[in-house]
Amino acid sequence: MLIKEYRICMPITVEEYKIGQLYMIAKHSAEESQKGEGVEVVENRPHEDPEHGSGQFTEKRIYISSKLPSWLKSMVPKIFYVTEKAWNYYPFTVTEYSCSFIPRFAVNILTKYENNNGSTENCLNSSSETLDHRIVDYVDIATDECAAHHYKESEDVSKFCSSRTKRGPLEEGWRDSAQPIMCSYKLVDVRFDMMYLLQGKIEEFVHRSIREILLVGHRQAFAWIDEWFGMTLQDVRDFESKMQEETNEKVRQKGSVPTTPQPVESEAGGTTPDFVTPNSTPANTPTSPTGGQGKKGWFSWN
Repeated sequence: MLIKEYRICMPITVEEYKIGQLYMIAKHSAEESQKGEGVEVVENRPHEDPEHGSGQFTEKRIYISSKLPSWLKSMVPKIFYVTEKAWNYYPFTVTEYSCSFIPRFAVNILTKYENNNGSTENCLNSSSETLDHRIVDYVDIATDECAAHHYKESEDVSKFCSSRTKRGPLEEGWRDSAQPIMCSYKLVDVRFDMMYLLQGKIEEFVHRSIREILLVGHRQAFAWIDEWFGMTLQDVRDFESKMQEETNEKVRQKGSVPTTPQPVESEAGGTTPDFVTPNSTPANTPTSPTGGQGKKGWFSWN
């Protein structure tokens, strides 16, 4: 088990990011998807939770066979995907990723957004036990380097200046002086409770993947601000639906993706799953709208 809390700041407000986040996820998924691989949206619908109120439930399948390292490819089927289930009660989100091929592999992500520069010590109200185990990692979208194959000069926020908001470019130390500023707090719990000799290697690999995804995604959210700034929630939902149709078509082109959801994972959308403490065991995924706690999963943009 490896728990890290990532803190990623951006020169936008939490209210603005409600639109920017949806736009970025939809556009990025479309760009990353290709024939036979990428993100397939299985379900995207409104959801009510007795504690958190109105929100949005999404389920996606992420086909990533070609992105796995060679030592991991030998352990999984040729057509490999992970399932993402997210309960979005903005500005709070619960996301879980699971893999039916590796039943004791799990990742849970709790996210909360605040209008500050990452200064809240326990934004997610974690237990003292979790706080003792977590590692805090500040991800700087301006100075941290992404992988070479992800770099685009147009998305380099140390050079980018928004024509619509006049924000940017971001210089070293920008988090201490930028206004507006917000922070994404993401508590990520990665578990691989089998094959002891590989446990640490796989947990570290997943965290490196998560950090890269968070760095690239939050860079893009700001670098694309001139595209989404001023959109209404309905505008971005319409854009999201259009991108989802295009993305699903790309992923299915090789015929490797089931045209209808297969009953591999339990149906979700019930009570929002709870975050487990470091010594507890993940429970089963909700099977109905009145279901219980959820098992934990992979990495997320949310």
